[in-house]
Amino acid sequence: MALPFYAFIVFLLTPLTAHAHSSTKADLVVVTKSQLALSVFKEGKLLKKFNIALGSNPVGPKRKRGDKRTPEGRYTLDYKKEDSAYYRAIHISYPNEYDLRYSKANGVDPGGQIMIHGQDPNSSIPVDKRQKFNWTDGCIALTNKDIDELWQLLDEGTPIVIHP
Repeated sequence: MALPFYAFIVFLLTPLTAHAHSSTKADLVVVTKSQLALSVFKEGKLLKKFNIALGSNPVGPKRKRGDKRTPEGRYTLDYKKEDSAYYRAIHISYPNEYDLRYSKANGVDPGGQIMIHGQDPNSSIPVDKRQKFNWTDGCIALTNKDIDELWQLLDEGTPIVIHP
C-alpha cells in the first residue's frame, strides 16, 4: 500500500527536524569570572554569550562553605530544577575531586548547592541593576529571560569549565 504524498513528506522530514533540534544543544559551557561572562558552545562554535553575576567575593576559587566565592575548575551541569527559589536553576557538580581533597586537607567544609540560576523574586532592586554587581552566595546568576534561553540550550550532563 502506497503512502499518501503528505505522509511521505512527513516521514522524510521527521529525522531532519529531530536532528536540527538536537544540533542546537550545547556540548560545553565556559564561564570566565573576570569577564562576568558565560559562553555556550557546540563543537567549538559559540552559540551564545550571557552576562552573569557571581558570588559577592568573586576573586579566587571557592574553598569553603560561606566564602561567597564561585568555584573554579571542571564540573558537570548534572540536573535542572524548575522550582528554584531563584526562578529556575541548573546544578553544578561542585565539589569535584580536587575540591574535596583540598577541603579534607584543610579541615574545612567545601559547601555545595552551587547553581546557575535566575533572579531573586524577593529583591527590591530592578533586574537590570542587580546584574551589574555580584550578589550571590557563590552561584552564577542570569536574568530570568537569559536562564530561559540557556535552559533550552542545555541538556543535563553538559560539561562546564569555570575560569578565574
